[in-house]
Amino acid sequence: MHCKLIGAPVQDGTGRMGCEMGPSAFRAAGLRQALEELGHEVTDLGNVTPAAQRNITHHNPALKNLSAVVAWIEALEQEAYAHSADGFPVFLGGDHALAAGTVSGLSRRAKEQGRPLFVLWLDAHTDFHTLETTVSGNLHGTPVAYYTGRKGFEGVFPDVKAPVDPANVCMIGIRSVDPAERIAIRDTAITVNDMRMIDEHGVVALLTRFLRKVKEANGLLHVSLDVDFLDPSIAPAVGTTVPGGATFREAHLIMEMLHDSALVTSFEAVELNPFLDERGRTACLMVDLIASLMGRSVMDRPTRSFV
Repeated sequence: MHCKLIGAPVQDGTGRMGCEMGPSAFRAAGLRQALEELGHEVTDLGNVTPAAQRNITHHNPALKNLSAVVAWIEALEQEAYAHSADGFPVFLGGDHALAAGTVSGLSRRAKEQGRPLFVLWLDAHTDFHTLETTVSGNLHGTPVAYYTGRKGFEGVFPDVKAPVDPANVCMIGIRSVDPAERIAIRDTAITVNDMRMIDEHGVVALLTRFLRKVKEANGLLHVSLDVDFLDPSIAPAVGTTVPGGATFREAHLIMEMLHDSALVTSFEAVELNPFLDERGRTACLMVDLIASLMGRSVMDRPTRSFV
């Protein structure tokens, strides 16, 4: 497979500094080497540069870095559309606001190919706020609402050329949802699997059901992995830690199942903040998870020590 590494050093969507170093941390942790060892062709396309900023305003005074986030969305939508024509794009973040651009670009490409885009959202949060409902003003909490065509972005964020059908979005690992998001998402067809669902049914049943749906629809599958999907005891390098996340074994199982399905066509890893890491521990774990997605089995996983 031809893997295209695309850095997205976005940190304007979060309330903490450091995510802009995420792409460098993935590279320093040996992502390219790990993929090449698995036999993949790898092209590192460097980091995306945001579009020119415009003076954009909104009546919600809580919104932070609105013009900067819009500039990133515009640039990443174009990059995702262009590089999904051939090869396997791997976006390295950067905060989760980047998904507003990547997923909208991927969905435009999927529409042109006459195939539906599905999104597997591995995250502690639903990120289903609009510009109207967010109280924190941190725009990394808005991408799912945006790329599924929810009202509340008109005239500010770029128009979504091909909104993702909410029924094609599956969330796993959810455990922190604001009241406004909870009310809004109940009225959609998005599948929300919180940690109780994992505890009761296990990740195999939840993921198998979704993958069957993707296969039956001949869909393209984008996987969006947020560091805070993982339990902070194994992945501390994120500014939005929520206890009770996925375990090391659950995360690798999901990645290996995704590889076995042969359905994944694009991937992004987001919210890695190296400033909060412990000797590169989280960056190395994320690289190992990407390697599992791309074909590394449990039998050839390297031993790491952080003592």
